[in-house]
Amino acid sequence: MAAKLKVFATAIGFHDAYVAVTSRKAALAAWGAKGDLFASGAARQVTDPELTKAPLADPGTVITVARGTLDEHLASLPKVLAKSKAVGKAKDGGKPKAAGKAGKADTPRPKRPSRAALDDAQARLDRDRQELADEIARIEAERQTLADRIVQLGKDAKARTAHLERTVKTARRAYDAAMTRWRAAD
Repeated sequence: MAAKLKVFATAIGFHDAYVAVTSRKAALAAWGAKGDLFASGAARQVTDPELTKAPLADPGTVITVARGTLDEHLASLPKVLAKSKAVGKAKDGGKPKAAGKAGKADTPRPKRPSRAALDDAQARLDRDRQELADEIARIEAERQTLADRIVQLGKDAKARTAHLERTVKTARRAYDAAMTRWRAAD
């Protein structure tokens, strides 16, 4: 018998990573974790049906879900980034380094890689998951409507059948009485 799937979650940056597997060890392997995230409290088992739906639909695959919106993430950034860089420059006094000391050459730092492609891909994935969830919800609503209709048809049929059975019973009695009178007439 196959082991029952459990859903586990851990935080990965601005996302939660969910995976449906049979054990904590399998969850750690799916996340590529080097240490025991459960022991440190960085990972947990999830039992909420809303959160377990997507991972259980695709066992073994890590499902990432954004924690908040981009605006919330940007709002949480510290406001003093510019000041801290200025303080860092003031600490060394802007003095040139001694020529004899080993260190990096004063080459400009390369431009930070763009997250645009990653953000776009994540947005498309999130949008696709939402569209799938919406479509499933719509179909579930249709299914419920059909189930309600079937129940109502059953009730209506039961009422019609009872009425028709009474009509047949009454007609049979009348027929039998008429046949009895007809035979007696001979």
